[in-house]
Amino acid sequence: MTVPYMAGTGGAARARPWALAASGLLVLSMGLWANTIEAASAETPVYSTESAKAEHSLLLDVTHAGKRLVAVGDRGHILFSDDQGQTWTQAKVPTRQLLTAVYFVDDKQGWAVGHDAQILASSDGGVTWSKQFEDLKREAPLLDVWFKDAQQGFAVGAYGALLETTDGGKHWTDVGERLDNEDQFHLNGIAAIKDAGLFIVGEQGSMFRSSDDGQTWEKLEGPYQGSLFGVIGTAQPRTLLAYGLRGNLYRSADFGDNWQQIELKAARGALEFGLASATLLDDGSLVLVGNGGSVLRSSDDGQTFSVFNRSDRIALTGVSGQDKGGLVLVGQGGIHLATAQGAEGVQP
Repeated sequence: MTVPYMAGTGGAARARPWALAASGLLVLSMGLWANTIEAASAETPVYSTESAKAEHSLLLDVTHAGKRLVAVGDRGHILFSDDQGQTWTQAKVPTRQLLTAVYFVDDKQGWAVGHDAQILASSDGGVTWSKQFEDLKREAPLLDVWFKDAQQGFAVGAYGALLETTDGGKHWTDVGERLDNEDQFHLNGIAAIKDAGLFIVGEQGSMFRSSDDGQTWEKLEGPYQGSLFGVIGTAQPRTLLAYGLRGNLYRSADFGDNWQQIELKAARGALEFGLASATLLDDGSLVLVGNGGSVLRSSDDGQTFSVFNRSDRIALTGVSGQDKGGLVLVGQGGIHLATAQGAEGVQP
């Protein structure tokens, strides 16, 4: 399912399903980009509103900061849990904008991105956050973030935005000119692929790869012309999965040179729900989630998947693992704890 969303001043209308709300997809507003981007100005921040219901509001991503879980989403909400998702604490966050993705390089250093091209950083495992960059006038969302270490990282987003930092986010530079992306397709996901390099996927099946830490990029002719919402590396060298609209899932064992479409069968036929997020668990298995409460799991490096559709049919946008083998799911209705297969578990 897609919804059109309008660009900011002078932009063309585009369609891209991604952030899921109770009634469907959230509308993402976007604008134009400047070439070089400096850190955010030191204005008095507006903090996200503290709410006892924050863990039940729309959340778009969840990840680990060491053993701690950190989730991000609507109205600048960031939550963290130190007991495998049983209880959650709301962090103090200097924004009320929708946050779309979060990434930690270790148990302390992490970044979150979202609307108004905002980039937030934490140095204490997600307890407190500072704003590194925003651009309120451009209203351009960032959609994913990845860091190699505490200094070098990338954020991707609307209209081909590719931002780089080499100093932990003190300065961000738009390096979108490194991509052969004349149509400025939206970049929806970025990931590191084992023993290969970086991989980006986006609108209309666009794909880019880099073997030198993002300094140069090669455009690929991918296997699918619809939007791809994410990419993940598997436990095997040079192997990755790209996923997107209507359950489309593709696997490559050679860093994108060749692709195999993975057929997904649900109880009532082929899976047609969009896939929004994926995670690689400690045991090497892969879990993907998406619309309609879909939870997919693979124990053979992404060659085959079991498909489970939750009875609540909630739209899922993020997934992470628990120490005891369960799953932490986020999306419509906030946080949901589940069994290893994705079935409904005890709610937090």
